Amino acid sequence: MAVRLPRAAASGDAAPQAPSALRWPTLALLSWAACFAVWRLFGPDWPAALVASGLGLILAGLHRQVWRRLIVAAGFPLALLVTSSSLPAWAWLIPLAVLLLAYPRRGWTDAPLFPTPHDALRALPGQVALRDSARVLDAGSGLGDGLVALRRAYPGVRVTGIEYSGFLWLLARLRCPWAEIARGDLWAQSWRDTDLVYLFQRPESMPRALDKARAEMRPGSWLVSLDFPLPGPPVHARLETGTRHQLYVYRVRDLGA
Repeated sequence: MAVRLPRAAASGDAAPQAPSALRWPTLALLSWAACFAVWRLFGPDWPAALVASGLGLILAGLHRQVWRRLIVAAGFPLALLVTSSSLPAWAWLIPLAVLLLAYPRRGWTDAPLFPTPHDALRALPGQVALRDSARVLDAGSGLGDGLVALRRAYPGVRVTGIEYSGFLWLLARLRCPWAEIARGDLWAQSWRDTDLVYLFQRPESMPRALDKARAEMRPGSWLVSLDFPLPGPPVHARLETGTRHQLYVYRVRDLGA
């Protein structure tokens, strides 16, 4: 079901941005370091571990997104369980290697790996009609779930994607052979020739997405974001997806200068 918002109500003030040095995942690392410091200072024993875990819960509440709260709150207890087990120290290198392979350091400023529900875009054609030869871009393809959702919504369009992680890019290529998926930086690739750009990023990325859309996209094209609105411009439509997610639809000509 589509819900059109009044312009005045949709435009809201942009949220202040944290300094780049204090953005995710730096805040999570600092939270875990504080938990370990408390554990060492008052222990190290199980009572101190409980106090440190409580601190982790408090620090988790500082994050707006539920998934970040869960990660911060669970990080210290899980690390403590692993370190107190009989696993050798080098076992830590295995998940670290997998993490760096799937999520290289340069990609930390983009969204983590959260898949788009495959039917999340099913209401989009009711608001944005695209010709069969239109080119749509999933900016940050991950494992390809956004590509699948775009193809379900627009079976006849040219579906393209871009992914920085070589590991995820390869998996997406294998999973979506019908899509054109480039490996590279979504912020470096031009959006000029696209009719619709789809994003499932994170709140800190949206000002950058707004600037890029204003600079590169044609006035008649569209920018669509799952869960996170652009800071400032009026939303053309906000769509329910049938899940906990909401879809924000923007006409580029309405984004202003």
